[in-house]
This record gives sequence, C-alpha cells and structure tokens, in this order.
Amino acid sequence: MALTHDTANGIVSLLIGVAVTAYTADDGEFDRTELLLSVALASFLSGFFTSYFAE
Repeated sequence: MALTHDTANGIVSLLIGVAVTAYTADDGEFDRTELLLSVALASFLSGFFTSYFAE
C-alpha cells in the first residue's frame, strides 16, 4: 500500500514539474523534448523518494 502512495506522489510531482516547465520554457539553446524528459525524470524521482523516506 505504501508503494502505491509513493508512486502517486511521484506522478503528481511529475505532472506539476512538466507543466510548469512546458509553460515557462522558451525555445533557447536546449531541445524542448530533452528538457521535458529530464524534468519529468527528476520530478518523479524527487516526489517518489521524498515520500518514501518521509515515513
């Protein structure tokens, strides 16, 4: 049950991080797809492990 809760927190973090980045990112020197993938991975892992180790 706890792993499901941690995964849900990771997904929420992923959605918020990608949405904010997609809204605020300009078409500068970085490829937008790679930028969003990087943010998605980092956001998911951050939310997941923060929830996992918070208990």
